[in-house]
Amino acid sequence: MTSTPTAASGTRHADPLPRPAARVARAGPPPRLRALDGLRLLAALMVAAYHLGGRGGEISKAWGTSPGLQFPTASPWFAYGCLGVQIFFVISGFVICMSAWGRPLRAFFVSRVARLFPAYWAAIALVTLVFALPWVAYRTVSPSNFLLNLTMLQQPLGAERVLGVCWTLWAELRFYALFALFVVLPGGGRQRILLFCAVWTLAAAVADAADSHLLDLVLMPEYAPFFVGGIGLYLVHRDRRDVLAWGVTGAGWLLGQHYAVATLWHAPDPRFFSYRSASVIVAVVTAGFVAVALIAAGRLAWVNWRWLTVAGALTYPFYLVHEHLGWVAVGLLHRHLGLPSYASLVGTIALMLLLAWLLHRWVERPLTPLLKRSLSRAGAQVTRC
Repeated sequence: MTSTPTAASGTRHADPLPRPAARVARAGPPPRLRALDGLRLLAALMVAAYHLGGRGGEISKAWGTSPGLQFPTASPWFAYGCLGVQIFFVISGFVICMSAWGRPLRAFFVSRVARLFPAYWAAIALVTLVFALPWVAYRTVSPSNFLLNLTMLQQPLGAERVLGVCWTLWAELRFYALFALFVVLPGGGRQRILLFCAVWTLAAAVADAADSHLLDLVLMPEYAPFFVGGIGLYLVHRDRRDVLAWGVTGAGWLLGQHYAVATLWHAPDPRFFSYRSASVIVAVVTAGFVAVALIAAGRLAWVNWRWLTVAGALTYPFYLVHEHLGWVAVGLLHRHLGLPSYASLVGTIALMLLLAWLLHRWVERPLTPLLKRSLSRAGAQVTRC
């Protein structure tokens, strides 16, 4: 999707301003929002369930048959897992607003690039390499498209994608650009953020009505409400009595459920690989907003287990590799080793989580700070020139 899945670079407060009187002041570094880490991983697992088992009527090379036949009871529910992407976008709005608060544009840019690209480059290389193996029956991209994929701009240029989930990263990049241009660059602050949310919401609705490809590309009407709702929830996190912040959140939810239903619902039809109920779509979107709202309001502060920090760290690399390498793992476990369907699914997710840990340990942990330092030095040199 990510918040993507993708955007949540960390869930620590980045708030230099005093807390409102309603909040209890704490000495030392602010606590990590571990419940948000757990929610990120849950959203990623939802997407994985959709990709590996939720496309009920579609013949899968990995399974050899339709996932609907492999999981006759669970597959219709797995079909709602794609809504994990919308939950990612809500989390992304929350975390990007939090991490950018009080930061200059250069620091915001450096943090985003250093967070997103190391694991992304590794995933692109790994999937391309595995798909090029002679015994893996999946087609790889051309060398030119492989190189283009390293930029994250393959989606707007219409090139073949190495990672199916990269479309969500393209949505995240556009959100970052809008937020940087209209919030971070002018200096941020609550009033500017509220204005940004109001203008973006209205402009996105106008873009939808205008039926303009360019406006849709820039303003993302079907995804904007989720980012906006997450931003509103971060303002709620700063002050639970902020009525305008609750209003922004409510508007994001109302518009978000509309777009989710409009894009994912259809009547039962054998031509489609899944059928989803409009009521369940609304319920899942609502649950995502409520979960982030409970975290924002401090109601889930008791969810503070240390392993959730690890879960949050694994979410992004897991999201990147789970689909395509998951197909390879399913084929190995189910078709070649003969494991039952549910055992193969659980085993595949476990293998992808292990791979995510390896990417985090050996790619993200060494390369993210290195890339951040390099970009920071380069930016400082440009400033001095």
